[in-house]
Amino acid sequence: MKNLAKLLWEALPRYPGQAVSRNNIKFQHKSPSMTFQVRHQSAVTGKRIIITGGLGQIGQRLAAHLRAKYGQESVLLTDVKKPTKEVLKDGPYEYADILDYNQLKRLVVNHGADWLIHFSALLSAVGEQNVPLAVKVNINGLHNILNIANDFGLRLFVPSTIGAFGVDSPKNPTPDFCIQRPKTIYGVAKVHAELMGEYYKERFGLDFRSLRYPGIISADLQLGGGTTDYAVMMFYHALTSGHFTCGLRPDTRMPMMHIDDCITSTLKFMETPEEKLKQRVYNISAMSFTPQEISDEIKKYIPEFQVTYKGNPLLQGIADSWPDVFEDVNARRDWGHYHHYDITRLAEFMMDNFKQQLDLDSSHQRVLS
Repeated sequence: MKNLAKLLWEALPRYPGQAVSRNNIKFQHKSPSMTFQVRHQSAVTGKRIIITGGLGQIGQRLAAHLRAKYGQESVLLTDVKKPTKEVLKDGPYEYADILDYNQLKRLVVNHGADWLIHFSALLSAVGEQNVPLAVKVNINGLHNILNIANDFGLRLFVPSTIGAFGVDSPKNPTPDFCIQRPKTIYGVAKVHAELMGEYYKERFGLDFRSLRYPGIISADLQLGGGTTDYAVMMFYHALTSGHFTCGLRPDTRMPMMHIDDCITSTLKFMETPEEKLKQRVYNISAMSFTPQEISDEIKKYIPEFQVTYKGNPLLQGIADSWPDVFEDVNARRDWGHYHHYDITRLAEFMMDNFKQQLDLDSSHQRVLS
């Protein structure tokens, strides 16, 4: 096998984007007339994983779950920001600029990566304020990620979003397959990522996977500038000032999910054998609510809580172009997506966690009707 591998490495012609990795002892040639692949399975158990954009809302939580399963040193968290001391204690961390192809390549080689989980992106509201930067990060950076994953035969996860749909999409429910045509650079880049990933799967055999996330809710105040961030801030302001100014209309409905359900489904999806996946991009969801509905849940704990609705044209325009309700029947059927948190459990979790963070007493108890 070793001599054959050497002969193949020396003999195979090279094509742009071709997956030929000597480090993984995986040789893959794909042209319109020929497909040829030899694999040598590693004797090392477990997975070696790299997460880009790892200091965002989801990255650290996902890294903790992966490290608990595969080992602390097996998961390399990366970002362009300075990590806290706690992050450095939790496991390996490296600076990684996704626009630097050679640096990413070194990280993959040195870590011996099997999976690449790509969270680096400018979110919806921030992206609209700096479109050229969003193009660089969300599109050019993605190209680097795709090519590196393909070159080294990695399993690649790139999250997509409710923002991948537009005003012409069915809104209630929004299925996996329908017209998309988003109206933000964030959404355009996500559709581009979905299509490029599916193309690399068909053309080169890349194990590309993507989940369209709804709004992800957690008790983390380090938010990234997303349109659904209002839901997190509403809980925080309810406990600190008793008043919140919302940039959306009270009847603006969007799909949402608790972060624990998001992490559980992402792990389940990544660990699903490739042959069980009937598609490469899936919707996932748990609940849909409006600002008025989540405000009503908060008032069960803090009856005096007040919300002022002062429309932000940018945010409202983005939200109006997104789905009201996500259809995720395919994810539930194909690989077992499920959710635990509904709006009532979400409110209870958020109140409890923010009270602990803010060191408040237990005076805000749910008012039973």
